[in-house]
Amino acid sequence: MKIHKLTASFGRLENETLTFHEGLNVLYAPNESGKSTWCAFIKAMLYGVDSAERARAGHLPDKTRYSPWSGAPMAGTMELTADRCDITITRSTKAKSAPMREFSAVYTGSNVPVEGMTGANAGEMLTGVSKDVFVRSAFVAQGAAAVSGSPELERRIGAIVTTGEETSSYSEADERLRAWQRKRRYNRRGMLPELEGKMDETQRKLDELSGSVGELRLLEERLEKTRRDCTGLEAAVTESRKKQRREALDRLNASRTELKRSSEAHDAALAQLSVRREELRGSPFGDRPRQELESQIQADLEALEELDRRPKARLPLLPAVVCFLLAVALAAAYTFLDRILCIIGAAVFCVAALVFLLRYTRHRQAVQDAAAERRRLLRKYRAASPGDITAQLENYRALADRVTQAEAEERRCRAVYEQARDSQAQLEEAALRELDFAGGNSQAAQLSRELAAARAGAERISAQIAQLNGRLSAMGDPLVLSSSLSAMQEEYELLLAEYEALSLAIDVLREADGEIQSRFSPELGKLAARYMASVTDGRYEDVLLNRDFTARTRTKDDAVAREAEYLSAGTLDLMYLAVRLAVCELALPEGEPCPLIIDDALVNLDAERYGQAIELLKQIARKRQVILFTCRQ
Repeated sequence: MKIHKLTASFGRLENETLTFHEGLNVLYAPNESGKSTWCAFIKAMLYGVDSAERARAGHLPDKTRYSPWSGAPMAGTMELTADRCDITITRSTKAKSAPMREFSAVYTGSNVPVEGMTGANAGEMLTGVSKDVFVRSAFVAQGAAAVSGSPELERRIGAIVTTGEETSSYSEADERLRAWQRKRRYNRRGMLPELEGKMDETQRKLDELSGSVGELRLLEERLEKTRRDCTGLEAAVTESRKKQRREALDRLNASRTELKRSSEAHDAALAQLSVRREELRGSPFGDRPRQELESQIQADLEALEELDRRPKARLPLLPAVVCFLLAVALAAAYTFLDRILCIIGAAVFCVAALVFLLRYTRHRQAVQDAAAERRRLLRKYRAASPGDITAQLENYRALADRVTQAEAEERRCRAVYEQARDSQAQLEEAALRELDFAGGNSQAAQLSRELAAARAGAERISAQIAQLNGRLSAMGDPLVLSSSLSAMQEEYELLLAEYEALSLAIDVLREADGEIQSRFSPELGKLAARYMASVTDGRYEDVLLNRDFTARTRTKDDAVAREAEYLSAGTLDLMYLAVRLAVCELALPEGEPCPLIIDDALVNLDAERYGQAIELLKQIARKRQVILFTCRQ
């Protein structure tokens, strides 16, 4: 098989084209220019894109990683030659969830489809190997020169060095045998532990059956005795409850009688208090507060006494008249007597007349005001004299005293009533406690609790008997259980024999695998060593491989082979490239070899070894097409 031309809408590639020729194709491009994308495109055109692959930590599936940057659907064509026929493969995308699912393969220059070639088998038909073998042999991705083992690659190499059949591998056979072995026993799980558990359970049931009959008989005897005790306690509880109810009822009736008597006495006291208050409200002073009223009456009486002590006689008006007449006389004698003396005398007598007149007026007004105030105070109390007011006050005091006495009697009766009511409430609560035959402390309550405990004990015994009968019924017939136990023992011996046979088969398979490995590992290592020597001028002459394709190499001067961890990055790349080339030679078909795709696998080599590696690839390119993508000129 040879690839001639690629056209891709894939990742950063936007309908770009790449052509190849026979032999060695070295494609130089700087980093991040699409070399790895072209390699992934070649693999996708041959084997398709896995749409079921999911993203995980540190890894993106190809359907996401290589989705075209332009947003166009993923698509491409590959022109190649296989079995002396020019073929054009086309893959395109119809549904976004299934990239490059649409497939066609026609003979180049025509519309004639290639018979039997589909999108699922195109890669295997063209390269001769599955995708799993291809990516572990002829497809060297960037940073993935090391070969990892897989059942398919193991089957193919094993078939080449043994029978030629690719139907089985040691890993798959060993895993299948171990799965069968785990099915029979894996720690505490599997058919053998499960059967052991069933056998133990059956033996336990037989042991329980042997001792359950005696236990059942003892439980039935205990149940009968408990029921007799319950009957005696029921009679005692009934009699005790009757007595306790009768005593509680007598106490309650006596308390109700006393409560009724005190209630009637309180009602009478209330009625008497109402009468006394009505009498007080009917008095001249009504039901005014006593202290306030007495203070006001006392003040009014003192005011009346003060008014009575004031003089009631009026002052004479004659001095004012005499002074006025003298003033007039002096005014008339103005012409006859000394004029100045007449004027002064007339003025003096006029002033004296005015003084006497003013005193007369004021005294008269004071007498009138006192009389009016006295009349007002007497009218206020509807009394003719202060003695009437004093008599009314004494009468008010007598009525107020009777009200006070009635109030005291009402309070006393109310206290007696409330005490009787509290006593009645206490008696009712005590009666409730006494009649609480479940939680009280009376004899009836104690007997009731004993009866409840006896009944609960009888129920527990009955439940135990029922449970024991059910368990005996579930256990079944002892003869059937014995027969089942014998059958399980036979099955156990058979499974144990199978388990031991599987262990023996695993050991034999391991020995056979060791023998096969001793045949294919040296062959593969021999080829890898030849390639390793050619790119290192014979410095490294041995390559030793393990089953998982981990490798060691040894120089001429080394006594032992060096592990990969002790090699430089360039030497490590050369060693695994040599292993790849050896795997390609052994695992890939010999008829028309598929191309060798290499993505920057030589980036860690110095100039001298880089040239030696190129020379080796040139030699390999004489038999198969080699496509090398590199960032080194």
